[in-house]
Amino acid sequence: MKRVVITGQGTINALGNDVVSTISAMSKGHCAISDMDFPNIDRLSIKIGAQVKGFDPKDHFERQQLGLYDRFTQFAVIAAREAIAQSGLIFDGELAETSGVVLGTAGGGLQTQDENYRTVYEDGKNRVHPFVVPRLMNNAAVSHVSMAHNLKGPSFTVSTACASSNHAMGQAFNLVRSGAAPVMVTGGSESMLCFGGIKAWEGLRVMSHDGCRPFCATRNGMVQGEGGAVFVFEELEHARARGAIILAEVAGFAMSSDAGDIVMPSVGGARRAIAGALKDAGLNPDDVGYVNAHGTGTAANDKTETAAIKEAFGDHATSLMVSSTKSMHGHLIGGTGAVELLACIAALKDGMIAPTIGYQKADANCDLDIVPNEARHKKIDVAISNAFAFGGLNAVIALRSV
Repeated sequence: MKRVVITGQGTINALGNDVVSTISAMSKGHCAISDMDFPNIDRLSIKIGAQVKGFDPKDHFERQQLGLYDRFTQFAVIAAREAIAQSGLIFDGELAETSGVVLGTAGGGLQTQDENYRTVYEDGKNRVHPFVVPRLMNNAAVSHVSMAHNLKGPSFTVSTACASSNHAMGQAFNLVRSGAAPVMVTGGSESMLCFGGIKAWEGLRVMSHDGCRPFCATRNGMVQGEGGAVFVFEELEHARARGAIILAEVAGFAMSSDAGDIVMPSVGGARRAIAGALKDAGLNPDDVGYVNAHGTGTAANDKTETAAIKEAFGDHATSLMVSSTKSMHGHLIGGTGAVELLACIAALKDGMIAPTIGYQKADANCDLDIVPNEARHKKIDVAISNAFAFGGLNAVIALRSV
């Protein structure tokens, strides 16, 4: 089995338009959750979210491209540009033919759907743009990233709700590790902050009106965000041979299914995914220094995740630093695991442990070291990132320093 490393990372999200600004915002405990602005928001009861503010697509794309790019695709393409530029890779010849793209998303082109449903049902028009289908399909971002960078190898989209990005990155990891591809571009993106997107989530009654406070006794729900992050996963010897700068090693990955309730999480399912990732990486529980938690800020998730971490790590759970960066950038649903992996890389590279902000009061059911409100600086060698989705689909990635 080949070793897999990360040689590029890119992002655009509510905290920042690139990796440097995003990590800086995380280190300062900045909250990007605020009042949202889009059509018909007055008809919603939930009015806060982590929107990418001040974003003008015309600054990044030509007019012809914008006719084909939903907002979730725009985010993926921008993040991929940064990641591939940092990696220094140029895809041509055999490298182009064997390298590919795996991205995660849950809603895909939801903005396009919302706009065109309004055109037909509210405005009463009988025609829509001829590229509605290519814009809204979940594989649109993968296709456009592959076309932009000449990636002709294995390329596909993964859609497993809130675990989409972690599942996508896990598949990319396995493709490189197995030798099926020397390089994979991977991550995820999401843009569900529109009337139809928020209205649908309101029906679940899991959204907060006033902020995201993971693991806090006063938590009252999740807050959505938007954006994406993309990484370059590369076979270690391939990276070394070209003198690439290595950000971290992807050490292990595991998946599990609760096979239980469609919305209520399971301690056992989460525990098995965590333990499986450690086993896959050949790690002991006490090797891990930081856990980027799924940490949605809902009563059920945070209590269940705490119990799962305790079962998976045993006595070491009390020594772990565990934080939820969703408190800052919101829950990007299918794109969230990708943005959260940025925090894991920052922890390994720079010793910056991103905080869980908004913490007000201890909850006896969430009694972990959640790095409350302020970033911490401590050298660690191993970090894991948890993702636990509606439908009971769990995916955990383990990274280590190189």
